Amino acid sequence: YSSKVRGWWDLLIFLKEVLYHILTKAPPNVRIIHSGHACNIEEERYTERVYTIREGETLKLTCLVSGHPRPQIRWTKTAGSATDRIQDSSVFNETLRITRIQRHQGGRYYCKAENGLGTPAIKSIRVDVYYLDDPVVTVHQSIGEAKEQFYYERTVFLRCAANSNPPVRYSWRRGREFLSQGSDKGVEIYEPFFTQGETKILKLKNLRPQDYANYTCTASVRNVCGIPDKSVLFRLTNKTASPTIKLLVEDPIVANPGQTVILVCIVSGGEPTPTLMWVRNTEELPKKSILKSETLTIPAISMEDAGVYSCVASNNVGNPAKKSTNIVVRALKKGRFWITPDPYHNDDNIQIGREVKISCQVEATPPEELMFSWLKNGRPLRSSERMVITQTDPDVAPGATNLDIIDLKFTDFGTYTCVASLKNGGIPEISIDVNISSTTVPPNLTVPREKSPLVTQEGDTVDLQCLVSGKPKPIILWSRADKEAPMPDGNMQTESYDGVLRIVNVSREMAGTYRCQTSQYNGFNVKPREAIVELIVLYPPTVEPVYTEIRQGLGRPFSLSCRVLRAHPSKVLDYEWKLGTRLLTVGQLDTRDETEYHVRALNREGYGAYTCDIKNEAGAGRCTFLVTGKAYAPEFYYDTYSVLWQNKPRVYGFKLQWTQMNPNAVDRIMAYRLGIKQTGHQRWWEQEIPTEDNIQKGELLTYNLTELIKPEAYQVRLTPITRFGEGDSTERIIRYSAPVTPDWSKFHCAFEEDTICMFTQDKTEEFDWTRHSAATRDTKYTPNTGPSSDRTGSKQGFYMYIETSRPRLEGDKARLLTPSFNVAPKNPYGNVATNPTYCFSFFYHMYGKHIGTLNVYLRQKSQTGQDTSVWTLSGNQGDRWRQARVNINPTSSFQMVLEGIRGSGIEGDIAVDDVAIEEGECRDPPPSSNIRSLASPTAMHIWQLWLTLLLVLVGLRR
Repeated sequence: YSSKVRGWWDLLIFLKEVLYHILTKAPPNVRIIHSGHACNIEEERYTERVYTIREGETLKLTCLVSGHPRPQIRWTKTAGSATDRIQDSSVFNETLRITRIQRHQGGRYYCKAENGLGTPAIKSIRVDVYYLDDPVVTVHQSIGEAKEQFYYERTVFLRCAANSNPPVRYSWRRGREFLSQGSDKGVEIYEPFFTQGETKILKLKNLRPQDYANYTCTASVRNVCGIPDKSVLFRLTNKTASPTIKLLVEDPIVANPGQTVILVCIVSGGEPTPTLMWVRNTEELPKKSILKSETLTIPAISMEDAGVYSCVASNNVGNPAKKSTNIVVRALKKGRFWITPDPYHNDDNIQIGREVKISCQVEATPPEELMFSWLKNGRPLRSSERMVITQTDPDVAPGATNLDIIDLKFTDFGTYTCVASLKNGGIPEISIDVNISSTTVPPNLTVPREKSPLVTQEGDTVDLQCLVSGKPKPIILWSRADKEAPMPDGNMQTESYDGVLRIVNVSREMAGTYRCQTSQYNGFNVKPREAIVELIVLYPPTVEPVYTEIRQGLGRPFSLSCRVLRAHPSKVLDYEWKLGTRLLTVGQLDTRDETEYHVRALNREGYGAYTCDIKNEAGAGRCTFLVTGKAYAPEFYYDTYSVLWQNKPRVYGFKLQWTQMNPNAVDRIMAYRLGIKQTGHQRWWEQEIPTEDNIQKGELLTYNLTELIKPEAYQVRLTPITRFGEGDSTERIIRYSAPVTPDWSKFHCAFEEDTICMFTQDKTEEFDWTRHSAATRDTKYTPNTGPSSDRTGSKQGFYMYIETSRPRLEGDKARLLTPSFNVAPKNPYGNVATNPTYCFSFFYHMYGKHIGTLNVYLRQKSQTGQDTSVWTLSGNQGDRWRQARVNINPTSSFQMVLEGIRGSGIEGDIAVDDVAIEEGECRDPPPSSNIRSLASPTAMHIWQLWLTLLLVLVGLRR
């Protein structure tokens, strides 16, 4: 008997834990709502969720999320084939807000919610940005002439184009006369096949006197989203002509640095008067340039200002006129030389009786003005049989000259000077001196013994050195020898004039071998000499974890581990464990890469920061472990959108629900400190909520907040307390909205607030319900339909209605959804055959000869995709408000759906007001409605399962 009782008790504990897990853990679920109303146009019938908005307005999308623990939310956007990152802090918030939205920000937006349970929940909505740019009219004309005949034809094409979304519709007027295809034999209106829908062309065949007139093109998107039509006027006369211009400057313009360059462009023809614009290649004009009327002035011109400048004239008739000039800024730079020994001897030295060649190179602009002259010991040198001066082919080596010394003699030793200049002067000359003597020898490279291998520490400054001998000394080129990688300055090669390469702030990635080699410039044109320098970088150990937090209760054991990832040198490493400043233990890592420290039983003195320093000769790496007894933060329960209720006219209550994250990680939580304040205020009110027993993982805790003032929002902070002290806090915002809670007794909504009691629109249907009051409603077009006041008779009161005027069509539907309501299960030991009964009531107004149908559906969470019809009514019911009441028996979380269907004409507005749900059956349902009672076999089966389980348990006990 005792074993049976113990087994039965274990089974109950197991079932309790399973129920805790099922009831408190829930995978994420999301849906997207938006502020404002979508703009639709008549010919578009969306089968997906689309939110249309006018360019420049504010987009606000809200992702309503449920699930426990609280899911993480992220917004992303995909537009066409490109994925855009939303550059906004709101990307991780429930509400995505984009102020002054632009056309490129349209596309599909995704809300993703995940909390580690099941697959992430993803919902999307497509945002369509509507806009209309000013239309532009361009004119082209064709002139045909038949030879040997007196025949002359002139045809003019007026093309109108405007960027828009949705597609634009064009209309043409000549003067006040609307033009259409066929209205005038001399006029043809068409859309080119290759740009269909993007432009409209007006063709005037064989111009007649009446064709010279004012033409107006109007672009329209049919006032969608309130976007007005836009028009452009073009005056066609017998003087209408494309632009012509004259550029009053030479081409090219050659200028010295510092000069002021003036470019003048004048309009020589064109009607209407063309507009002028200056452009430079594909770049912007220099910032210092001055543009005044037809003149472009560039003061103090420099090499950076050189390029092709173009004057462009346009008047939308024919093609723009364009004339260009090239500005060349004269300059000399980068003078270099090299010495080439006699190529007919396998010897790099200069010797008497052999040939030697001196080459000189300069970069010049313009290259055709470059001139060279040679001096020997300061005196002019002319070409002769032994001193041959040549200029290299500019196509091969532009800007170079050679001096060939044939049969070198002792008297040829001296200093040779290459002088480069430009023909017209104005630019300083460049002189390059080359000494030829018995001491002129090819270069040689060596590395000092103490400079390779070179050992340094990370972060130091180091000099890599190659000693270069020879005369003249060449430029030294440094590069990486061990791999294809850039030098510290980012270039693949670095020049040095003294053979030294300085590296500042050395890093471990810079370790390796470096190559120094001679350049042919400013030296001998011989095979490069090179040498290798090895750089060794010492750096302290890199360890993990750098920082981690460990939460432990008193009396419990734990271990800490610090691991070396990399270090140089890495053979012998010392370690040192400390708690604060107190030394715990020391040792060496010979072959291991980690060290551990064990605590058998944690006491109060054992709380604090533990550090492990692992050292080598370059420094130390540190692991830090913060051991604390702080409790983890609680997690608020968000499985319903607003767990609140109304208990008095001016105040409301809120059931605060939460679970504790890892409650067994530390000592028992003795209480919670609750803080609450109104949002926007500074003062917090605090109190403690004691706990009696140990809190289990996943256990749902509740606390009722009362006397909250409507409609204020409150900030709530919850902090767990153990004998260690306060733990981590968590905060949330409580906002007043419609009562959606397992404990509600009555819900009522009169649509007096903009939030419309958290009702939402079903965007899968053709249009939306509209919130209105009789004081603001426009009855100009449909005076014989719709209410003249709200349900109470007030002209100022609000209600919801469907607008059945254009562009609505017969059969179009609009659906309005209540908030989600949770159903509290009855006591399983009570009446097992009855589900909770609620009364759903509302007032409706169905007046007009074209009234369609009003339907009411019950949508349950347990019956996804299956709405149950509970009430329906069709046709004209007179100009008055009537009430409908219907009993419902939901078995799970539910919503009510109000569906309005457009009738056969525009006099078919349907309105609803004062929607209510209350516990218990309806009293005297009105006879005018068609009521359908709901059977609840599902709930009956649930109670039968409870009975079966009880019988099994009783059998075990016996």
